[in-house]
Amino acid sequence: MRAILHVCTTCRGVAAEPVEPRPGTRLHQALETGPLPDGVELRAVECLSACSQGCSVALSAPGKWTYVYGRLGPEDADDILTGAAAYAATADGLVPWRERPTIFRKQSLARVPPQE
Repeated sequence: MRAILHVCTTCRGVAAEPVEPRPGTRLHQALETGPLPDGVELRAVECLSACSQGCSVALSAPGKWTYVYGRLGPEDADDILTGAAAYAATADGLVPWRERPTIFRKQSLARVPPQE
């Protein structure tokens, strides 16, 4: 089963005034340019409801915990992909804390239990 890396493309980041393309779209574009890790699928979504937390992404997969991360930008693409690869390699979505990229340790917004 594939892990889904959802990227909010409507996120405005921390910009007070709207800029185009939106920072969330630029983050998605940065993630598209690199090779995706095995077992990870990239999906653009219109909103993750983390608007006050800058650009956000979520990792989910059937039977796994779901994570939402915020305060991200295009410069974080490599760390996001590293974290997504670690997530995809787990059976339950629980990557040991020390094995997570720093941005995933410090910028987690939510952890949602798996659906049964």
